[in-house]
Amino acid sequence: MKLLDGAVVDHGGSLGRARALFPNALLPFVDLSTGINPHSYPLFDLPATSLSRLPEAGRGRELAKIAASTYGAPSPANVAAAPGTQILLPRVASLIAPGKALVLGPTYAEHARAAAIAGHEVTEVSDFADLADADLAIIVNPNNPDGRIVERDRLLALAAGLRARGGLLVVDEAFMDVGPREYSLAGDVDQGGIVVLRSFGKFFGLAGLRLGFALSDATTVDRLETQFGPWAVAGLALEYGIRALADIGWQDAMRASLMDASARLDALFGRFGVPVAGGTTLFRYLRLADAAGLFVALGEHGILLRHFADRPHVLRAGLPGSQEEWQRLESALAEWAARREDQSKGSKQ
Repeated sequence: MKLLDGAVVDHGGSLGRARALFPNALLPFVDLSTGINPHSYPLFDLPATSLSRLPEAGRGRELAKIAASTYGAPSPANVAAAPGTQILLPRVASLIAPGKALVLGPTYAEHARAAAIAGHEVTEVSDFADLADADLAIIVNPNNPDGRIVERDRLLALAAGLRARGGLLVVDEAFMDVGPREYSLAGDVDQGGIVVLRSFGKFFGLAGLRLGFALSDATTVDRLETQFGPWAVAGLALEYGIRALADIGWQDAMRASLMDASARLDALFGRFGVPVAGGTTLFRYLRLADAAGLFVALGEHGILLRHFADRPHVLRAGLPGSQEEWQRLESALAEWAARREDQSKGSKQ
């Protein structure tokens, strides 16, 4: 499927759009439309200078060091920090001359848009083997929204083929914090021709902080950092990144907690006949004939899922963040299921 439209695609997380869609919904909304951890890294006292002074270069180097260790990059020289991965997408796509960009889909729509902005002819493909013909190949791993995983050896073989022709493999590992980390390419970026993107805000539940990373060979990292110039990452983001990425105990405990919560969510959906077809422990991928009906029914109860205009039979659901949110979701699902049963009985009479 060739992608030509450069317009921003509708994404999850917009409560303004939710209010327009469901003006009579119970408030506050239970926003399950994103894959952002509802249990954010705890707040802590920040030095006043993180707001009153320009960020110190030394704190940026400390962040790169800790990020390299946490993500498994070869060294801090392989880490470029940025104000969120979103701002990295067109810059990474511009690392090679405009050519054929192939995106393994369906997936996060911003990759295709960013590659088009960089001048590439962009096509979404569904077969991994087709990526071998790309100048720029883009894969989200684990994939958003279905959680698909591509094995590391397949990615490395693809990268080697692209590298031999001057191409580039971009692997967006935004959800690898809760994925099979042995499949990450973070430790392989020194080979060249590979850029790995890592998101901070999703796993740590601090999306508004705007912090992300590009992992690559040192020359590519230097090119990206030259484009950013000084003070690319805000002082607050530096301090939170340094503290949270070093807190391995919190990360391990959170992974276990998210695994329990995702299993609980699967069981809840299963009770009401909603099949879970994939996902990660931060979001679940639902595929059902009445996806549109479920989206509307929950939305009217102030519970927002992620729907996809081009895939009317699928939904994505994030995790409730409190017992009240779990109860609201259960009640709304029960009402939806009862209504469907009544409609089914009526159609048979």
